[in-house]
Amino acid sequence: MSTTLQDNRDLFAIADLAKEFGISTRAIRFYEAKGLLAPERVGATRVFRRRDRARLILILRGKRLGFSLRDISDYLSLYDANRSQQVNLLIGKVDERLASLEAQLVDLQTTIAELKEIKKLADERLDKAG
Repeated sequence: MSTTLQDNRDLFAIADLAKEFGISTRAIRFYEAKGLLAPERVGATRVFRRRDRARLILILRGKRLGFSLRDISDYLSLYDANRSQQVNLLIGKVDERLASLEAQLVDLQTTIAELKEIKKLADERLDKAG
C-alpha cells in the first residue's frame, strides 16, 4: 500500500485492520462477502474508510457477544437510519440474547450441581470400598 494511504488516517488497508483487530484478512473478506463491509477499490486493492472500521468494530463486538451474523447485519442495515429505530432494534436483540444466556446459565448451574452430586456419591463409594 502506498505511503499516501498509510499516512491518511481516514484510509486503512485490509492488512492494517486485520493487525489492529487481531483477525485474519480472510475474516475481513468474509464480512465483505456477507455484505457487512463495503470497502472501496483502487484497482485490486481494498481501501477501507473510517466508516468501514467502525462497522468492523460493531461486527466483532456483536460476534464476541454471541450475536448471529444475521442479527449484526440487521443492526448494521440501520447504521444510517433513524437513531431510535437502530436503538429499538438493538434493545430487542440484547433482550433476546440476555434471555438466551440466562437460560444457558440456569442449565449450566443445574448441570454443575448434578455433577457435584455425582462426584460426592462416587467419593463416598470409594471411601466405603477403601
